[in-house]
Amino acid sequence: MGDFYQTLGVAKTASQDEIKKAFRKLARQCHPDKNPGDKAAEEKFKEVNQAYETLCDPTKRKQYDELSRLGAFGAGSGGGGFRPGQGGFQGFDPRMFQQGGANFEMGDLGDLLSGLFGGAAGSRRAGARGRRAAAERGADLQAEVRVSFEDSLRGATVRVPVEKPDTCEACHGTGAEAGTTAKICPDCEGRGVVAQNQGFFALSQPCPRCLGNGTVIEHPCPSCGGSGLVQKTRRYSVKVPPGVKDGTRIRIKGKGEAGQRGGPAGDLFVVVRVAADDLFQRRGDDLVLEAPITMSEAALGAKVKVPTPGGGHVSLKVPAGSRDGRTLRVRGKGAPKIKGGQGDLLVRVRIAVPDKLTKEQKDLLEKLGKTLVDPRANAFGRA
Repeated sequence: MGDFYQTLGVAKTASQDEIKKAFRKLARQCHPDKNPGDKAAEEKFKEVNQAYETLCDPTKRKQYDELSRLGAFGAGSGGGGFRPGQGGFQGFDPRMFQQGGANFEMGDLGDLLSGLFGGAAGSRRAGARGRRAAAERGADLQAEVRVSFEDSLRGATVRVPVEKPDTCEACHGTGAEAGTTAKICPDCEGRGVVAQNQGFFALSQPCPRCLGNGTVIEHPCPSCGGSGLVQKTRRYSVKVPPGVKDGTRIRIKGKGEAGQRGGPAGDLFVVVRVAADDLFQRRGDDLVLEAPITMSEAALGAKVKVPTPGGGHVSLKVPAGSRDGRTLRVRGKGAPKIKGGQGDLLVRVRIAVPDKLTKEQKDLLEKLGKTLVDPRANAFGRA
């Protein structure tokens, strides 16, 4: 009996979602239908199912972790532990269950093992109390939608194509051909598990015939091959709210993968990607705009007209003596806030220096320069 966490390839601290994803991946790889006649794959499939059967149940997982800590599966601190054998357990030492303050009686140990593996300690009965595979919720899906900068500010409704496994319309998800139904599995009598005698107790394992479902489909649906699911492309309308930011996730409930065995569908998460804009940059709920001004406007001050989102304009007062890079705020002209209100427009002024000057302009600047204080006089200190 190997380590269940190693069997699934997950850490002992793995979440239920991580355990479920690992189980699904391994189950697809070693499923008997994909590996006909491969005994090793069939055994691996049984091990994976047994590990998942234990670790997906919080109560069983807690019991399993406690037994593992005490060395019940060959990992005891003193080299003890026990292994199933034809005549009981090899290397079993009851004293190892009195470590760390724990004091298990044999009846308690039987209850724990029975809870984990579906068998009763000391019992040689071939039948174990199993359960059919429970309804399982479908996996969540993620898709991306791209919107323009303008649509991110004013809001929009977009269509998102999603390719996913969906309920087969021919059999309505049952997996059975029209006019037929699934039958109770004769090997496990609908329990979904069969017992294997291991001497000291009986280990229950997923039924290899029905793969733990408790039912078998004698006439599979030709459209889905008996799985009850087919690959489809669905298109959903997604409402993008005004003011949405790049990377925002919008949840659409029940539009993920279809559930199995009557379970609910998962959810669809749509990630919004906002295209860059030539004029405006997003900074939270504020918008940043760079506005060029002349040297005289910076020195003397001026009123300039700058664009606002949506095609409008606003008059902005540039104070006299403004330096290059100074930021001026226009309140209420930024991006809409999701919870109401409006951000601000931040205008960063840039002093435009002309590349070429006429002779008249040069003469005027030279005359002006002679009247100005040398800015380097006190800028470099002792240097």
